Amino acid sequence: MIDFQAARIAMVDGQVRPSDVTLYPIIDAMLNVPREVYVPQEMRSLAYVGEHISLEDGGVVLAPRVLAKMLESLNIKPNELALDIGTGLGYSAAVIARLAEAVIAVEDSAVQAGIAETTLSEQSADNAVVHVGPLIDGAAEHGPYDVIVVEGGVQVLPDSLLAQLKIGGRIAAIFVNGPSGQCRVGVRTPTGISWDTVFDATAPILTGFARETNFSF
Repeated sequence: MIDFQAARIAMVDGQVRPSDVTLYPIIDAMLNVPREVYVPQEMRSLAYVGEHISLEDGGVVLAPRVLAKMLESLNIKPNELALDIGTGLGYSAAVIARLAEAVIAVEDSAVQAGIAETTLSEQSADNAVVHVGPLIDGAAEHGPYDVIVVEGGVQVLPDSLLAQLKIGGRIAAIFVNGPSGQCRVGVRTPTGISWDTVFDATAPILTGFARETNFSF
C-alpha cells in the first residue's frame, strides 16, 4: 500500500524544492493536492515519479518539477484569473486553483474533461471550471486572463489565444524543437508578446500547436 502523503512530501523535497522553487503558495499547493487522484487509476503508483505521465486521449500530466517551475516563473496572485490549456484529468487546474482567484481549464477530450470536472468537484476545487473544446481556441468567453499556462509542448501559439491575455498578462509554454525544448514566459504588451527563456524542458506537442509542414515536389 502506497503512502501517498509521504510520496507527496518526497516529491516536493526531492523534485520541487531542489529546482529553485521557493514560492510558498506553490509548495503548499503541491503538498496538499493529491496528484494520485488526477492520473489514470492504473498509473497511480507512478503519480509522484519525476516524469511526465501520458494520458490515453492525448496530452500529459507534466512532471512535478516542470509544472512547479512554470508556476514559479508566472508568480500567480490570489486575485488573478488563469487559463489552463490542456488540463488532462485536472491536476494542473487543481494546483492553479490554490494560487489564483479562479482557473478556466480547457480540455479537448470530452472523456478527460468529464473526469477532471468530477474529480475537481470531489476535491472541493470550486474555483476551477472545466471548458471542453479545441485547445488552440482557449476560452475567450471567460477572459481576458491574467495568466495562461500551456500544459504541454508547442511549436507555434495562435494569435487568437495570445489575444486572450490582458495587457501585462503572462503566458508560460514549453517550446519544442526536435529533442530539446525551453520553457518561455511571455508578457503581453500593447504591441505583442515579449518572451524570456526561463529553463530547459520538453514535453509532447499538444494537438493544434505543431508547426505546419510544407511539402514541395
